[in-house]
Amino acid sequence: MRLCKTMSGAFGLRDDRPLRDLNRDLILGKPMKRSRQKFTDLRSPSIAPVVERNIQALLAKRQREENRLPWYDKLATVVTDFTGSINFVAIHLVIYGLWIVINLGWIAVVPRFDPTFVVLAMVASVEAIFLSTFILMTQNRMMTQADQRADLNLQISLLAEHEVTRVLTLTKEIAKKVGVQECDEGELEQLEHDVAPEQMLEVIEEREKDFEKTTD
Repeated sequence: MRLCKTMSGAFGLRDDRPLRDLNRDLILGKPMKRSRQKFTDLRSPSIAPVVERNIQALLAKRQREENRLPWYDKLATVVTDFTGSINFVAIHLVIYGLWIVINLGWIAVVPRFDPTFVVLAMVASVEAIFLSTFILMTQNRMMTQADQRADLNLQISLLAEHEVTRVLTLTKEIAKKVGVQECDEGELEQLEHDVAPEQMLEVIEEREKDFEKTTD
């Protein structure tokens, strides 16, 4: 599969992943791979230019956001990525395994330094405190990004609804000019009005409360 071209030289980025992986990483919030190498034009013929332009714009925006991150957020991201890898598991298996085996006295040539495993428990507890803090920092940043994407999706949906409403109104007027019989006048009149998001939220909340009352 051909690869998509991500932001030509203007941004100095390169990401040699298939388009489906780029779309998935945009949703999951994964960082892009960076390189100083020049771009090669690898446009996918099956992707519309407007879609490719939107993908490039999103990738460029993500890159700018990553560059603006403070050092502690970047550190938290690195630690979280490493914590969730198989290398982290393997290293801990080796370290803790040797620690336990040595202090059980199974290796006679190595003296026991923690026979009660108190130090091991302390080390594991301190490590858990720092790791959980880094993970929570990363999750907070991801939640902020998710809220921003949710707001963007809401605005796009409202804009699309408004455009469809205007198209429906124009289509109705055209139908009157050419003498086309409307199928359902009442339904069309309702669809011609824009949806008020605050009213929709109130209705949803009321329906949820009614549903909870019926299930209690």
